[in-house]
Amino acid sequence: MVIKYLLEKEWKQLFRHKFMPKLVIFFPLMIMIFMPWATTLDIRDINTAIVDHDVTETSRRFTRTINASSYFLLQDVVSGYDEAIDMMEFGDADLIIEIPTGFEQEYAETGTANILVAINTVNTTKGVLGRAYIQMLAAQFPPAVDNTSAVAVPAPKMELLVKNMYNPLLDYKYTMIPGLMVVVILLLCGFMPVANVVQEKELGTIEQINVTPVSKFSFILAKLIPYWIIGLLAMTLSVLLAWLIYGLTPAGSLWTIYFFTMLFILTMSGMGLVISNNSSTMQQATFVMLFFVMIFLLMCGLFTPVRSMPDWAQYIASVTPTLYMVDAMRNIYLKGSGLADLTTDWVALVIMTVVLNVWAILSYRKSS
Repeated sequence: MVIKYLLEKEWKQLFRHKFMPKLVIFFPLMIMIFMPWATTLDIRDINTAIVDHDVTETSRRFTRTINASSYFLLQDVVSGYDEAIDMMEFGDADLIIEIPTGFEQEYAETGTANILVAINTVNTTKGVLGRAYIQMLAAQFPPAVDNTSAVAVPAPKMELLVKNMYNPLLDYKYTMIPGLMVVVILLLCGFMPVANVVQEKELGTIEQINVTPVSKFSFILAKLIPYWIIGLLAMTLSVLLAWLIYGLTPAGSLWTIYFFTMLFILTMSGMGLVISNNSSTMQQATFVMLFFVMIFLLMCGLFTPVRSMPDWAQYIASVTPTLYMVDAMRNIYLKGSGLADLTTDWVALVIMTVVLNVWAILSYRKSS
């Protein structure tokens, strides 16, 4: 019965601010509509300048191959390397391809030829992918034909049949969207509990609760339940938006998604309550939570693979709840994984949930 009245108080406090209910709706909408396009690492239309010293049919054929690719946007074919460098310095070209004199003859005689590729690596991602794309096109460039004998240089006999598992279209949005659902829950169920307790401290209403016989467990439980419900609603909305806008549906079970969502909500809400219990002002609590949220976002494997990080960073990542939640969501959505396949992820979240919520109960003080 005590929980019932405490929950009634929590919902009244929540809906007292007209902005809060709107935030629950518009926050997932904004992230799911705009962020998949903003966070994509698919690089296309790389501005390209070609320096053709050979000016032969083979060099022109190679130029046409580059121009026909969706990865490159041919800006100009120039006669000198210095002119191409000027284009790069003024931002008109991100990649320069220099075809040397004798390119056609060398390619006709040996089936191989050297070209120089200069890449603007101010944007490292664009530079690395641009190099990979040009290497792929060069490897697929059709063999030259000897005009005197009309005999083609034999192509390599090995042929790779590549099958893209789990993401056949190699659509980066399909990789990002499950992770962005985690971001929605992280921000909603991380910052809202932080603001809750501190706000009561600043308004003085928490003192009225402290003089009652309400137990610390009941108080913390009443704080957690509303955010549990809010988080589940936000996840439901995110799943619907992923289906309606991008046509992405989970290959696994929705119940598995909700199971992990409930654990993650309790983990983040518990952490938010720990921070708010130990903070005196809203500003203090918000900055502390922001510090942890930035770490959780950057080290969860959403934007960069964790295995590419230094060892010390991987150790830090291993104690962040977002690492396990992002991994679980991607595996459920793309591979159809179940609880048995994701044992490491849900066990880690259970441990963090228990630790943080017990800490929240113990850190709440009914006396100043």
